Parts: sequence; C-alpha cells; structure tokens
Amino acid sequence: MGVKSDTEIISNSMTEDDPNENIQYSEGEAASRPRWGPEHAGAKELASKYTAGKRFQETVSLFISIILLAVNFYYLVFYFNPSQWSMILFCALLGIITADFCSGVVHWGADTWGSVDLPIVGSGFIRPFREHHIDPTSITRHDFIETNGDNFAVVIPFIAYTAHQFYTLSPQEIAETYNWKMFMFLLAVFVSLTNQCHKWSHTYFGLPWYITILQDIHLILPRKHHRIHHVSPHETYYCITTGWLNYPLEKIRFWSTAEQLIEKLTGNKPRSDDMAWASKSH
Repeated sequence: MGVKSDTEIISNSMTEDDPNENIQYSEGEAASRPRWGPEHAGAKELASKYTAGKRFQETVSLFISIILLAVNFYYLVFYFNPSQWSMILFCALLGIITADFCSGVVHWGADTWGSVDLPIVGSGFIRPFREHHIDPTSITRHDFIETNGDNFAVVIPFIAYTAHQFYTLSPQEIAETYNWKMFMFLLAVFVSLTNQCHKWSHTYFGLPWYITILQDIHLILPRKHHRIHHVSPHETYYCITTGWLNYPLEKIRFWSTAEQLIEKLTGNKPRSDDMAWASKSH
C-alpha cells in the first residue's frame, strides 16, 4: 500500500462520523507521526504559542465589543420606524454578504501570506490559521473567548464610532443616517460571529438542532461545504460566514488571480509558511 495523498488524508479524516477518529499516518520512516491532528509536531508547537497576554486581549476585546453592540442596539431600537422594515431586511442581507466577503479576504490573507514569526501579527493573528490547517478540529476545543475574541476586536472601532454618533448627533441627523447605522450594526454582528459559524462547521456532534437546520439550508456555513477548503493545499473556499460567495469567487478565479499578481510583484510564494508548519516532524 502506497502513502496516501493529502487529498485522501483530509477527505477520509473529515468524515460525517467522527473527524477526530481517523487521524492518518504515513508509511515508512514517517510512520510514527500523524499527518495531521492534535499530536502533529507543528500543531503542538503552534498551540503552545497561545499566551496569557493573548487571552487577556481577547477577553477585554469581547467585553468592550459586547457593551458597544448593546449601546448601538438600544439606540437603533429607540429610533426605529416601523416603515423601515424592508430596508432593515436589505441591510441584513447586505451585511451578511459583506461579512462573508470580508471573512474570505481575511482568511485568504492569513492562510496565504505572512509568517508566525512576524512581530505581533504573526503570533497573535496568523498563528491560529496555521494551527487550524494542521489540526482542523482544534477550533472545536476552543471556548467562546478564544474562538471569537479577535473577530469581536475587529469591529470595535466601527461600532465605537456609530455609538459616538448616536450620542452626539441630533435626532434628525440620526434619522437621515439610520439605514447606514443599521447596516454597520448588522455587519458588525455577522463579523463578530463569523468564527463561531466556522467552529460549528467543524463540530460534528452535540450541535443544537436549530444550528444544524441553519447549516442544512445554508444560512450559515455548512459542514460539507467548508470541508472543500480543508483539502490540501487549502487554496479555495475561503469565505466562512455563510460561504455564499465561495462558488462565484472560485468561478472568476478571484483568489488565484490575486495570488499570481502578488507573487509577480513581490516574489513571495503563497502558502510557503503554511507548508513549512505542515511538514514539521519534531
């Protein structure tokens, strides 16, 4: 029997039955180490880089973001006009699509470029992306803070600005910009919860029934849909809020064209750091 390909390894390991059950091994001299999973040398090293300082940053970011979201929600309800229902639905749809695209851009950027060794950004932001490809189910072992802290941090400047506007603008000025503020609020909510949707797409047991229904009707990221991204070398289907934009972006070769352009301009190879971590054996 020959050594299994990366595609076979990930496809066989990410089964509907139990993605943790079938950690695959190579043959020959590499037979003693897992090709992916929590026992992979690279996964262990990357997991160890999650520091107390990072945990503190995520906790504070989550706390501040939730307060600001609550403030924005209060003002949006206070100034709500029932005649605006159709616009609110449009803002919700636009917010979901925008969040999905943003999740793809961030996911693609962190997967494809940069290094864990970069100051601040490397250990704080790129590290979990590298770990996730070597140990895809690690996200299911993260609590709410570790899973979502960075996403909640990203939206703070935007919802802080809209909260400030609610406090300082006149009622007439708020009415004139209400739809924009509603869009920004809903976009912030969807961005904040993007990695939770991502976590659910890797969770094969114990999900609430309503989450599996939302996955089945593709209102949030489905498990089978996201599995396509986890076929090595992880170069497609980057959008992880709903995944709605994955197929059209793939059809127009959005990511591959961007990679070719960046490589031509900078000489940097896409996913070189990701491959280096995946090949670690000690």
